[in-house]
Amino acid sequence: MTGIPTIRAIETAHVGLAAHPELVVHGAKGGHERSDFLLVRITVAGPDGRTEVGYGEVSATPLWSGEDGTTAEHLLRTVLAPALLGAPLAPVGALERVMDRVLAANPFTKSGVSIALWDCWARWLELPLATVLGGPYRTEVPIKLSLSGDGDTLRRTYAAARRAGFGAFKVKVGLGVAGDVARVAAARELAGPDAFLGVDANGGWSRAEAARAVPLLAPYGIAFVEQPCAARDVEGLAAVRALGVPVVADESVFDLADLTRVIRADAADVISVYVGKAGGPGRAVELAATAHAFGIRSLIGSNGELGIGAAAQLHVACAVAHLATDFPSDIIGAHYYAEDILAEPLDSDGSRVRLGAAPGLGVVPRPDIVAQFR
Repeated sequence: MTGIPTIRAIETAHVGLAAHPELVVHGAKGGHERSDFLLVRITVAGPDGRTEVGYGEVSATPLWSGEDGTTAEHLLRTVLAPALLGAPLAPVGALERVMDRVLAANPFTKSGVSIALWDCWARWLELPLATVLGGPYRTEVPIKLSLSGDGDTLRRTYAAARRAGFGAFKVKVGLGVAGDVARVAAARELAGPDAFLGVDANGGWSRAEAARAVPLLAPYGIAFVEQPCAARDVEGLAAVRALGVPVVADESVFDLADLTRVIRADAADVISVYVGKAGGPGRAVELAATAHAFGIRSLIGSNGELGIGAAAQLHVACAVAHLATDFPSDIIGAHYYAEDILAEPLDSDGSRVRLGAAPGLGVVPRPDIVAQFR
């Protein structure tokens, strides 16, 4: 390491990928058939002329977050870059506070920049990001995949998931109680009695629907109910939790203020931590640590991240001291898309994803994608 480098350049590249046609997720918030995300590249230079490059990813979809690659690029170029260029790279947390001062909300946009900053800093230190974030507490993370659709669609999705090596699943519900029960019953029949199987309503149930659905789903051995009610209805989550099935809060928890509401309502057993929702890798680890202090565990959730975002998920998962490893996480970027944006894919067999020893995120985009940065 040679001094503290300064930020010299921030560049972007747009990437659009189609989901694997047999793994497309359809839930209460619609389908996720493709991703059009923004990649970020930050170059830093030290006082002795040494340079380093870090990569980030804005993993956002307008239907879910209100952000996408176009809005992210505009805000990055006109608001964030002017505030960051020329600044010292460390501490990264100070740069995240700078972004907060000049841009309200937009956590996924700020997260894409934050990932690149952390990647730069960890590469500068010649350490894996998980180490810089305080870990690693583990070097592999169990994962699961979403199942959706009915009839032949569900069967095709399950068959494709099994070919990819997945043995743990969550079923998309929140689309009408009768259909939800039939879908979970079919998924249980396909997966067998011993497979890990949860359900994810994406806030699609009312309290009354959740109260009807959960007892009907319980005989199928569901391991958890994720986001049964609307994001702001933490009392509804608490009411579902009282039915005796573990509740995972996802859309209800973006930041510490959201987590505080969930804690006060005693509304969740587990929170789904996103690098994007939290605003960056460091903040995601802090969110999980705060949850643990109040008896709530964490898993790593997904917004359909591409390869760089999936690598950030992995490093965060390995840096979280009390990850709920009996609840598989959603680090699926190596499998969900028809192609990979990485020069070398993450080490994932569908059952779990493994951490490497390379510095930073340990990944770089393919050469053809690197050539697109401007």
